[in-house]
Amino acid sequence: MKSHGKTSCVVVAAGRGARAGFESNKVFQKINGVSVITTTLRALEASGEIDEIVLVLSKDDFNQYDELSKREGACRLIKAIVPGGSTRQMSVLSGLKKLSKDTAIALIHDGARPYITKDIIENVIKDVRQFGSGVISTPVIDTIKVIDEDGFAVSTPERDTLRAVQTPQAFWYDQIMEAHVWAVENGISATDDAALYEKKFGKVKLTASEDASRNKKLTLPEDFMSSKYIPIVPRIGTGYDVHRLTEGRKLILCGVEIPFEKGLLGHSDADVALHALTDAMLGACAMGDIGKLFPDSDDRYKGISSIILLKEANRRIRENKFRITSADITIVCQRPKLAPYIDMMRENVANALSLPVSHISVKATTTEKLGFEGEGLGISAQSTATAIYEEEAL
Repeated sequence: MKSHGKTSCVVVAAGRGARAGFESNKVFQKINGVSVITTTLRALEASGEIDEIVLVLSKDDFNQYDELSKREGACRLIKAIVPGGSTRQMSVLSGLKKLSKDTAIALIHDGARPYITKDIIENVIKDVRQFGSGVISTPVIDTIKVIDEDGFAVSTPERDTLRAVQTPQAFWYDQIMEAHVWAVENGISATDDAALYEKKFGKVKLTASEDASRNKKLTLPEDFMSSKYIPIVPRIGTGYDVHRLTEGRKLILCGVEIPFEKGLLGHSDADVALHALTDAMLGACAMGDIGKLFPDSDDRYKGISSIILLKEANRRIRENKFRITSADITIVCQRPKLAPYIDMMRENVANALSLPVSHISVKATTTEKLGFEGEGLGISAQSTATAIYEEEAL
């Protein structure tokens, strides 16, 4: 692994937006009342993963951006604004040259992709640290055909081997800089930075993210129409569950086995925390409750791990085009003390839902020896979960 340094980003926004039918740069168009470029820069800044940004604009757009930043607020991470080149490739190189010399990782991102998320950024950076490159991508849904010069299909690649590549594309700074300079010296051009990296250094790691499906590039008129004035409204669900403490059972909470003389009584492993969470998730999506999906009259679920039930509930939620975005769990018990296990609980839930750990909260509290929890008769849990409907997020 290379030495630590800055994580920097080149934002390329020197295009004109001709395909979208605009007379000026499309990144100055508004979505939900804010310009595309400001939305993009705010998302990069809000991620907390980027140390500096170099913005690449057409020189003709400098004054317009200056006025825009006064109205909408300047991005505090911008180190420099530089003019673009005759091609996207040359624009990227102009931006790379202006990054700080102590940059370790360089991200290259399209200014017209305003829906970039923290999860996407974290994942590409993680892949750079492990593999040397990280390029966000999505599976190809349509069947792809290879055609000849007359327009006849000559072959059909296996769809499972195909990916649609997006930005950000992230690399070790010195390597992507070397690839760009080498390309200029040898008259080599490519449609994206990953292709240059491939030609110079070899394989590029394609990065996955739950958020990649919404990381859309605004290109055509309908992209802007569908993006205007359509807020993504989060849906919130709540869950509550109680289980009795009894001897002869393991105590399982959020998939973690807790050393204790008693465990929770139930048809499954009686993980009261995950049962409350599952109900919260289903409630956010108006899909019933855990008893409806996994009835205790069904022997298939006897003794089953509630992690399995949570994953299955999440799978059905995704089938219905919802996506869980965060969760909060409060476990109420007098004994045992749960503080040493909270981090493991958060990791278990995050892994089961394919979410960053930062999106999962688990807390524990006592009742000062009041009520059935305080008397040691049982444990209860409350949970909230937020979800979005995927078609609203596109």
